[in-house]
Amino acid sequence: MFHQIWAALLYLYGVILNSIYQCPEHSQLTTLGVDGKEFPEVHLGQWYFIAGAAPTKEELATFDPVDNIVFNMAAGSAPMQLNLRATIRTKDGLCVPRKWIYHLTEGSTDLRTEGRPDMKTELFSSSCPGGIMLNETGQGYQRFLLYNRSPHPPEKCVEEFKSLTSCLDSKAFLPTPRNQEACELPSN
Repeated sequence: MFHQIWAALLYLYGVILNSIYQCPEHSQLTTLGVDGKEFPEVHLGQWYFIAGAAPTKEELATFDPVDNIVFNMAAGSAPMQLNLRATIRTKDGLCVPRKWIYHLTEGSTDLRTEGRPDMKTELFSSSCPGGIMLNETGQGYQRFLLYNRSPHPPEKCVEEFKSLTSCLDSKAFLPTPRNQEACELPSN
């Protein structure tokens, strides 16, 4: 009898705790419509890096010197290829151009980065208008990244991202300051 009462109390405690924190299940993240054949045009174009989250701050260390990053996603020359160009504005004012090539994985929503076979990128919808969330995993790291069409999305969007990723065991959170003007994106 005592064990049944104890089990019932623990169950009620769990229900109350879950209702307070409202953490969604990881499976409730909506994967974006990458069908392994072509990348939807709605995801192409210019994006701003807003914030990152990860289990540890070391997994976000690459973004410590960053003030802002602007990206351009374009269809690649091959059918299952995406070209990503970026310009990173460092906190000390430098502009650093970067290029990546993503390959769509047939029959999957995963993107693979050319030259980095250990890296996998998954795209997820964001509740924020004009937003998108990426989950990058590689050898020794996992991080969630928030992007938006606007360099300054509503603060509510950043707070929702922080809350969601903390539910997914991300204890480190790093918003980009975005205090300086974005650098010009390089052509091609």
